[in-house]
Parts: sequence; structure tokens; C-alpha cells
Amino acid sequence: MDYFKNLAGLLQIELSHDRAEHELLLSGRSTSDRKSLGMTWYPVQISDSGLGRGDYLQVTFNKTNDFENSHRFRFGMPVALFSNYDSQQDRIHGVITFVNKHQMRVSFRTEELPEWGRKGKLGIDLMFDENSYREMNSAMKDAEILANDPVKGSLVRKLIGLESLSHTEELDHSFEDMALNSSQNQAVQQILSGGDLTILHGPPGTGKTTTLIKAITALLNNSGQQLLIVAPSNTAVDVLAERLDRLGVNVLRIGNPVRVSDRLQDLTLEEKSSKHPGYREVKALEKQARAYTDMAHKYKRSFGRAEYEQRKALLNEAKKIRKDIDRMQDYVIEDILSKSQVIAATLVGANHAYIRDRHYHTVIVDEAAQALEPACWIPILKADRLILAGDHCQLPPTVKSEQRESKALFHTLFEKLVKLYPESVSFLDTQYRMNQQIMAYPAAVIYEGKLKGASTASQWTLAGDAKPLMFIDTAGTGFEEQEEDGAISNKEEAHFLINHLCGLQSDLVSNSPNTPLPSIGIITPYRRQASLLKDMLAESGSHEDIDIQINTIDGFQGQEKDIIYISLVRSNTAGNIGFLSDVRRMNVAMTRARKKLVIIGDSSTVGQHIFYKEFFDYAESVEGYHSVWEWSSM
Repeated sequence: MDYFKNLAGLLQIELSHDRAEHELLLSGRSTSDRKSLGMTWYPVQISDSGLGRGDYLQVTFNKTNDFENSHRFRFGMPVALFSNYDSQQDRIHGVITFVNKHQMRVSFRTEELPEWGRKGKLGIDLMFDENSYREMNSAMKDAEILANDPVKGSLVRKLIGLESLSHTEELDHSFEDMALNSSQNQAVQQILSGGDLTILHGPPGTGKTTTLIKAITALLNNSGQQLLIVAPSNTAVDVLAERLDRLGVNVLRIGNPVRVSDRLQDLTLEEKSSKHPGYREVKALEKQARAYTDMAHKYKRSFGRAEYEQRKALLNEAKKIRKDIDRMQDYVIEDILSKSQVIAATLVGANHAYIRDRHYHTVIVDEAAQALEPACWIPILKADRLILAGDHCQLPPTVKSEQRESKALFHTLFEKLVKLYPESVSFLDTQYRMNQQIMAYPAAVIYEGKLKGASTASQWTLAGDAKPLMFIDTAGTGFEEQEEDGAISNKEEAHFLINHLCGLQSDLVSNSPNTPLPSIGIITPYRRQASLLKDMLAESGSHEDIDIQINTIDGFQGQEKDIIYISLVRSNTAGNIGFLSDVRRMNVAMTRARKKLVIIGDSSTVGQHIFYKEFFDYAESVEGYHSVWEWSSM
């Protein structure tokens, strides 16, 4: 089947690029550099160890410093434990079975650590994670086989256009919730109708997650069947899992949640297992196994035949107990799985060892428009019917390879199915986030005029502010971009933005002195500009008590603030605009603001693109167009 062979070929390009990037990132770097990149913990202390399933050694490590920095370690990733006495020779590989900010548990394919593991000066390196690529490739192969089987592969064949979808002629499940608007109620009703495919298209601020939560609870009430809910990121999975749990749904979170809270930890298989009635027996057996193992380890190197036989007998007894432990753990896990109403995982996590062979009547993929298509097929192969939620007019998936062929991965399964089966799309048409002036341009250009503003939000503004939308033009000022080591920034534009923000802050305090200051976000397409803005803001010293977040566009996906500043950065005679040519990214940036949006950029450079040229015309039509010369004293 060429469809899946082509996908597998694109995935191979991405794998090769990703592996090379990882090797380049670590090549020749010191331990300190690797720590700052979030790819090494050093030094670590062992707080616990013991034999786990399959007689693999489970070791728990604690960070001893660097607590404030984030890291890239995640559940299921491969790691290497090393000794800094000889970090190249003294290494042993394992897999993460649990990790949070300061603690990690690793499974090693051995019964005990090497001798150097007892000497201290231990650290853990993050290795290249090929597991997700293996899972995606395996899914491609399985999907290809199913696509050739008209009986077993019916859903797969429909999703790639080889067969027609089956639709319910009439929506036989009436649904109306007074808390939802008409488009949201209609979307839930379509999800309940039982067709092969439902696509929930939720533009910014339209309550996609709220609608999805309502649909999930309605599905559970109507059918009682277990649901699989997945998303491309751990954060997106956590949001759904936590909201469902608050409603009393029995949610099992497979994998480790990123947001470390007691509520989320309580949803994990590990935590639920520890509270299961059968866990007490498991702990008693583990205590016995540990006692036999400890006795066996008292016999070291120089001992005779009798001691050797005694050691062997003790270890054999420990292994027998371990088999009983495994059987009891299997029972506990299966009991928890069977009683869960919702299983929540990432796309790749849908093939976690404990749920790999499970099948579901309905699979729900949230943020599907940000997911690589090969990853989507992992959970889809476990489904009889499919619900996709997302917005293909916002950020596309992350594609690391810059080869021309790799651009095909930006076209997601979500986007393909919207075009193939428009009748399966439920469009949420009312947004509750933005002032009407902020919403109007993306609504017209990106959403074909179908998006409207709720009365509760369309007219809200900051106290004393009559301009919810502003474009400040830097053309002719000499605010030119700089490039250093491939990173682009614009120092003068950043300086102007910070000064303008200080002025706005003063106006807000004057207009409404007893009102808490609004939340503020500063967005830019370029990491170097974001870093520069953070430094300038810190140097200004006047914003220490204000909620101000500075990030790239990708980092702001899914968030909102009362005030948003956007620094476009690009200013050059050649008219190069780089990332700005992807209007989906600019759609994300422009739709984060509730009450005020200020965009700063060079119209002579950026305006050569039709999207921006028409935006400048729109800004002028609502009296929001300004020149930076109006603030020449800055």
C-alpha cells in the first residue's frame, strides 16, 4: 500500500535527522553543558533498589542539585547511568519507569549494578529515544496489512479513502446542555450519533476542551464502554485527565504526567496499584524476596562449593517469589484496567506494554491537528470508531527535518480528513476570548467568516483604553534585524516594545489605580528575540510584581492573556520573513489576546506577504495603525 509506504519513508527521514541532531547536541559537551540542556542529572544519589518484573533491577535516583532547571527526561526514555571516574567505560543502559522533577526510577536488564556503581560520583545521561519511531513504524506496517483486508481493516480503508464512511442519517441521540451554545451541542450530538468518524474543529477560544469533556461524559453515560483518549503531548493529556477526574470519571493515566500534582499522580497506574487491596500481598512477597536476595549477596567472591550452592538456592527462592509477585501484579493491573472508564495516554503511550493489546469501541484524539500522522495510527488501529479534535488553522506538528520531502508531514491526518469528509466536521462557531476588533481579521481570513464573538467578550476592553488593536510600524526607523549563529533578533524593536509596555502600564495604573493589573504576554517567532526581551524586561526593573510571560509562538499555544504584544522581528531589504510566512503560526499569536493586541513590525519587509498587507489595511480601517515615530521620544 503506497499510502503507508510513503509515510514510512517520510518517518525514516525524520528519524535520521533527529538522531543526528541528538548526537550533535551531546558530542564533546561537558557534564555541566549537558546539565544545562536538561539532558544529564549529575550527581545523583541512589535512594532505593530492588528486583522488579522480569528480574530487572529497579533503581531510584534522586537529584542532589540543579533543582530549579527543567529537564527532558520522560517515562519510557532510554538512559545511561555513568560514573564520573570514567564516564565512557563505566556506563550501563536502562529505561525510565518513573520520573518527576527531582526523582527518577530506572529499570536495568541486570540483577545488580556493576561494582563502580557503589563508588559514588554517579550521573544519568538521556540517550536518543528511538522507541517512538519503532512504534510508529510498526503501526505503519500493521495499517498497511489492514488496508488490504476489507473486513478487519474497514476503518483504516475508510480513513484513507478506499471505502466510504458510514453515517447515521438522523442524529438519534438528542443532546442539549444549557451551558453549551448551539454549535457545541450539535457537536456533542454528532459525536453521540455513532458514525465512523467525527471531527471537532475548535478555533481559538471556542471551548473545544469543554465540548469534548461534555461529549466524553455523555458517551460514558450512554454506552458505559471504556474509552481511549490520547493527544500528542503529555500536557494535553493531563488537562483532559484532570478535568474528567474532577467530574468523578474513573480515569487511568498511562505514563507519567508532566504537571506534578497530587490529583494527577493519583490517576497513574503506579499510584492506583499501591492503593489496590492486592498491593499488601505484593509488598509482603517483595519483602521476602529482598530478604533472600540480601542473604545471597552476603556470599562474595572467595567462597567454597557449599557457599556457592547456598547462594544459588537463595537466589532461586527469590526468583520463585518474584514469579508470584508478577502474577499478583498482573492481577492488580488487569483489575485496575478493567474498572477504568477512560484510559488516557499520549499517542505513542497508547502502545504501552500494559494496554498494547486492548481494543476500544471509540478512540478520541485531542490536538490531532498538531500530531504527526504516523503517530496517530498507533491508537487508531485499536478503534472501531474515531473522534478527532483540533484546529488545523493553528500550529502544525513539529517536523525537525528540513528536507523538502519532509514538508508533507505538516499535512496531518486531521487536515486530510477535513477535506475528504467535510460532512463529518462539527465547527465550533462562537469564541469567548477576544474583543471583536482582535477577532475580526483572523475570523475573516483564516476561518472564512464563520467565526463569531460571544456577547460576553466581543466588547470588553482595558479600563480607559479605546484601542483594543494596534499595529505599530517601524518602517524607515533603521530597526533592522540581526543574525548571529543562525539566530535572528531585533534589538531596537525589542527596546521599543519594552518602553511601550512601561508606558501602557503607567496608563493602566493612572486610569484604574485600585484594580489589579491585567495579565500580559509577549510573543515572538524567534527564540533569540524572546531571550533578548526577557533580559531587557529584567533590566527595566519595573515589572517585578506583574504577570508577564515571554515566549515563542509555539510556547504560547493554548494560552491567553489580557494583553498580548507581538514582536515580528523581521526587517531587511530583501523582504525575507522566515517563520512569518506560516500564517497558521501568526493565527496562534494574534488570537492569544483578550482585551488588547499590540503588534510591532516593519511593514516594508513583512507587508510583501498578502496576509500582513491586508492586516495592515484592516488595522488602518479600525484606526489601529500607527507609526513608531509617534513615540519618537522613546
